[in-house]
Amino acid sequence: QVQLVESGGGLVQAGGSLRLSCAASGRTFSRYAMGWFRQAPGKEREFVAAINWRSGNTYYADSVKGRFTISKDDAKNTVYLQMNSLKPEDTAVYYCAASGYVRTYSVAREYDYWGQGTQVTVSS
Repeated sequence: QVQLVESGGGLVQAGGSLRLSCAASGRTFSRYAMGWFRQAPGKEREFVAAINWRSGNTYYADSVKGRFTISKDDAKNTVYLQMNSLKPEDTAVYYCAASGYVRTYSVAREYDYWGQGTQVTVSS
């Protein structure tokens, strides 16, 4: 089992920044890939960013490319999502996810473990 705990959400004005954290614990082999997804009210869960834990390769949705950065801290077993130049349309619950094997990083069903989510609200 893998446990994921997100933190760092909150309310911020448009143009501001937030950093989300996801602390992972449990079976380390399962952390082949870690991703961030988000879900706004009335919308489907969508991919935001992902990172390959071993290689450090990163992947981003077009909507956040250039504004968001995913990174990891091996010693802390933590993945981060630095969000800059936030827009009202970034408002959503953000979820951290982990998978032992991913073929397509942007597909939610390929992730086995999920955190409880953290709310991000961007005011205009």
